[in-house]
Amino acid sequence: MRDETPSRTAAFVAGARHLGSLLPAEAQLIDDPYGAAFVSTRVAGVLDREMHRFRALAALPGFKHWILYMQVRTRVIDDALRDFLAAGGRQLVVLGAGYDTRALRMPDLADANIFEVDHPATQGHKRNVLEEIGADSPSTYVTWDFETRPMEDLPDALADAGLDRADPVFTIWEGVTMYLTPPAIDASLRAIRAWSCQGSQIAMTYFAKSRVTQPSLVMRAMNAVVSAFGEPWKFGWQTDELPGYLAERDWDLVRDLSMADAAELLLPPQFARSLVGPDRRFALAAAPESLAVAR
Repeated sequence: MRDETPSRTAAFVAGARHLGSLLPAEAQLIDDPYGAAFVSTRVAGVLDREMHRFRALAALPGFKHWILYMQVRTRVIDDALRDFLAAGGRQLVVLGAGYDTRALRMPDLADANIFEVDHPATQGHKRNVLEEIGADSPSTYVTWDFETRPMEDLPDALADAGLDRADPVFTIWEGVTMYLTPPAIDASLRAIRAWSCQGSQIAMTYFAKSRVTQPSLVMRAMNAVVSAFGEPWKFGWQTDELPGYLAERDWDLVRDLSMADAAELLLPPQFARSLVGPDRRFALAAAPESLAVAR
């Protein structure tokens, strides 16, 4: 992301979540009526008033794939969060929050303390848009410039904002890891662990390493687009290396699955077939009893 410029990829993601409303009912896994506003409040208004005119977009191969992917990715994380809340968890940190609207669209979070962490430009745009459309989010905003402020300071900043580090925390790290360098990945996981007591969890999305190091022609084209916005893909894990990598940073891997496998579980077959391949993934990890985070 360029300095002082709100994240454009975050806007595309938010818009795709909103466009899920164009899909047939059996393929709608989440409902985000706010997402398109972060692309354009005027476009969002037209979309909501004249939804029937745009339904054909969801049948176009490129749009259909992107919209379905965001439905699956968002739902997988929502379900993991609901399980955490059902077990008694009451704290959520959304790291690199972008235009996440879980605080607004998930009734399950009514009794939770929600902290959204992001760059000042993106967070400022988000707050301005929500004010413009009259949406009052219960989130606590923690403004953080990841380029200039060390991650090791973020646990204390969250505590100053009201996070109780003695109670379990669910951290969402969605659509972020692929844009970071290896040192930034390491520092982030250690920082998250520092604010995560036993019983805490982290839900993250990631790319298999081959998607970054040996991209197909389609992936090269997609990376060229996000690179033009100052957000190139940089990082991926090999799936067999992930458990050990997390364990070295005091995390226990609980679940690791591809979005294609998740689609088969969540979508009717005719829609699940649109999402193939093992390289876009979701991982859930838990904080064990040990607090040995500084190695």
